[in-house]
Amino acid sequence: MKAFAFDIDGTLTPSRQPMNKNFSSWFTLFQEANFNYLVTGSDKNKTLEQVGDIIWNFADRVYQCSGNEQWEQSKLVYQSEWKISEEAEEWLRKELDASKFELRTGTHIEDRTGMCNFSIIGRGCTLEERKTYVEWDEKTEERFTIADAFMKQFPDLQADVAGETGIDIFRKGKNKAQIFDYLAHYDELHFFGDKTEPGGNDHDLAQLIEQRDGGHVHAVRNWEHTWEILKEINK
Repeated sequence: MKAFAFDIDGTLTPSRQPMNKNFSSWFTLFQEANFNYLVTGSDKNKTLEQVGDIIWNFADRVYQCSGNEQWEQSKLVYQSEWKISEEAEEWLRKELDASKFELRTGTHIEDRTGMCNFSIIGRGCTLEERKTYVEWDEKTEERFTIADAFMKQFPDLQADVAGETGIDIFRKGKNKAQIFDYLAHYDELHFFGDKTEPGGNDHDLAQLIEQRDGGHVHAVRNWEHTWEILKEINK
């Protein structure tokens, strides 16, 4: 048996934006013909905004919040109760105050099921403001620096660079890698993600898949790259 697992933001969609309509129509037909899973750091509402009801429901399972909330169509099958500590939140607020990137747009610490997302610029940024931070982060590697420092301070927690502006934080081992056991029975398993590099929030799951027989990891640049690879596989 063969199956496919997909990150969403930057892999199936432009970052924080809806899926391309032409790709969405093609992908729905692909879902009908293949076992497929969605795995994202986002919550259900944001995922539905990006991929829509049809694609969300055509997935065999959707792993929201890096697998800390799991859905099979309308049925919630698992939900973590973990919350970040006040001490860790206070540490993040100090990093926010210390950042030399001056723009703030609100919602810098966002609690999600079983995890937390931290963003210097904030979740309220416009696309143009987001672009400004992406350029800053590429030059300074601020998010990787903050993530490394956080894990030294809180060794029982994990911080992964996620999307274009955020850092995902959870209990160690409770990132996307936790879904591997649910998919390990497939003879052939393909995983698509845009943050498969060390420190990225797709990396740990990608490593597990890459190390197993029949595992294929596709480190993609964007949704167009994902579509291009799928067309080749689907010939």
